[in-house]
Amino acid sequence: MDLTLLYRGPLASCDYDCPYCPFAKRRDSTEQLRADRAALERFARWAAARTDDRLSLLFTPWGEGLVRSWYRRTLADLSHLPHIRRVAIQTNLGCRTDWLAGADPDTLALWCTYHPGQTPYDRFLAKCRELVERGIRFSVGVVGLPEHLDAARRLRADLPAHVYLWINAAEGHTYEDAEADRWTALDPLFPYSRHPHTSAGLPCRTGDSVISVDGEGTVRRCHFVRAELGNLYDGSYRAALRPRPCPLAVCDCHIGYVHLETLPLYDVFAGGVLERIPATVPAQHSARIATIAMRAETPDPQNRPDRERPAGPAPLKGPAGSTGSGPTGVTGSRR
Repeated sequence: MDLTLLYRGPLASCDYDCPYCPFAKRRDSTEQLRADRAALERFARWAAARTDDRLSLLFTPWGEGLVRSWYRRTLADLSHLPHIRRVAIQTNLGCRTDWLAGADPDTLALWCTYHPGQTPYDRFLAKCRELVERGIRFSVGVVGLPEHLDAARRLRADLPAHVYLWINAAEGHTYEDAEADRWTALDPLFPYSRHPHTSAGLPCRTGDSVISVDGEGTVRRCHFVRAELGNLYDGSYRAALRPRPCPLAVCDCHIGYVHLETLPLYDVFAGGVLERIPATVPAQHSARIATIAMRAETPDPQNRPDRERPAGPAPLKGPAGSTGSGPTGVTGSRR
């Protein structure tokens, strides 16, 4: 079985205090950190043992995982297993990068977010350059708030051309056309994030080839639908895996709508769905990307509120740009 899993354990602590994040500067107790470590290690043991499956894993902690040794070790260890196609994590890149020397760069990838005002710009850029030197696949993103525009422009100018800079629409923020154009100039795929996607009744890969798992092993179709499909560790979830329509009215988070079958994002991000890396660099293929992105702005008669929208699969392990039939964030933004 080809299966993509989005894992989110109980970790909620973060070293940043972003005003748009409910977990800013939250601290977990020693007991809570031990529980998170135990949950992560249990999940890693399960993944390592599933040698008959081909797995793609995205870690989406509420807090910052890579400042914790058990996340760094888990990602590095899993990256060497032949049945793991991709292992990726969402991170603010505040940790050191030397641990990556023990990871397989063909399998491990990072979904990085730059939070202006939370870390010195030069320090974040230096970390990005270290990733390039180590041959690590990664994308970088910024929450699209007006006060972040100058920093985002500077980042786009300083990052290597092959590194994709994505922009997340800020939660609750309305983008007039002129403002949206400024963000689209930086990220030609921003139109997909600008507006929530009608999803009710539309086909979605979540619950079939893509699932969400919490620290207890409870399996759901995605992070945003609370109905349970079973438990990972007793295997009860497997009987529940099947194509099904989305039960929600809209989907406004990238890690959700990227799996919608009515959107072309599995083609756009072929080989890099988990780490949010397009198959071709938008800046170098702006005409094609702009044409594709326009579909996100154009009303689709099939996307009525009474219809459901689909989700997609996870990326294959392999060289950069390889395609696959599996899938791919920031609290306070549409990831």
